[in-house]
Amino acid sequence: MASSPAHLVHGMGTELEAPTWPAITPAEAQAALAHFPAAGALIALDWHSPRPFSAATLVRTTRGAFFLKRHHHRLRSLVGLAEEHRFIAHLAHAGLPVAEVLLTETGQGAVALGEWCYELHRRAPGDDLYRDRLSWTPFLSDAHAHAAGVALARLHDAAEGFVAPSRRVQPLVASFTILPAPDPLAAARAYVAARPALAGFLEGRAWVDELGRLFAALGQGLSARLADQPALWTHNDWHPSNLLWTSDGTVATTFDFGLADRTCALHDLATAIERTAIAWLDLGHAPDDALASADAARALLAGYASVRPLAAEDVETVVRLLPLVHVEFALSEIDYFSGVLGNASDATLAWDGYLVGHAQWFLSRAGQDFLRAVMAPASA
Repeated sequence: MASSPAHLVHGMGTELEAPTWPAITPAEAQAALAHFPAAGALIALDWHSPRPFSAATLVRTTRGAFFLKRHHHRLRSLVGLAEEHRFIAHLAHAGLPVAEVLLTETGQGAVALGEWCYELHRRAPGDDLYRDRLSWTPFLSDAHAHAAGVALARLHDAAEGFVAPSRRVQPLVASFTILPAPDPLAAARAYVAARPALAGFLEGRAWVDELGRLFAALGQGLSARLADQPALWTHNDWHPSNLLWTSDGTVATTFDFGLADRTCALHDLATAIERTAIAWLDLGHAPDDALASADAARALLAGYASVRPLAAEDVETVVRLLPLVHVEFALSEIDYFSGVLGNASDATLAWDGYLVGHAQWFLSRAGQDFLRAVMAPASA
């Protein structure tokens, strides 16, 4: 199955690159659509997503527009996708605008064909303003950041009452087992031991010592704060290209629940700030004090608090969590690059540049200034 030479995707940096997962072809799309009775017959593929961890396309059929997404079975199984779809169904039942998951002829939300799993979503309302922008790029305005905070709080309200265990071990899931543990380093060892490819990548590295230094410098008292937080299923990938927008700048639809898991509301809020208020792709290419926008972070917090009020202690917990909130997902990325792709170069970049490099930035003068500025409204 060959991809069009013109189809490029986002990489680990700012440049587009050839896709790991080939673009979905019309014949392949037609074969997958045949398993979804409500889909209709294929007319055309209108757009291919540039996102790198799966292949996806907007399909036009005799019954409308749909979003077809394909995963390799080592990344997402039918069971793994069902975990996401149950959460989406709960949110929809609670009134949150999310993309509708179509069902196969057997009543499942996905179909397995050969080594691939396919899921199909009805095209949701809203403008996809950020669809071609890299995931780790900021909002276009602080007004968008505020609106995203409002939408995240509404998602958390809708998630209340969803009772499900944490997701099973699989790559690219933003789980929440290390930082809230009484002994985060012991929890990190357990996390690594449960993932052989990750353990193999870290073998021979002084990774425990390196994590220990980061936890000592940035995580003092954090586990006690997090252990008391109510568990909640959350989105865990809250950046603008996972949102569709109205003409007046509010969020119309939320989608892409691939990283969703049982964490807590403040973890999801810290993740949202970490993903959108800091231009990580410019790290090392721009002055440190030009990377982050405390105004964007405060706007997101203000939007959130307008729906779900935040006590000063909540804001402090979010700020204390920010430097380390990415650690568990970074390890999951390394598991993906090592275990699914066998890509040691990107796995190394995820460890050195993402996990360690991002945490170390928060120890810089610019990082410390950013944290103090985000805290300012709560301490004023």
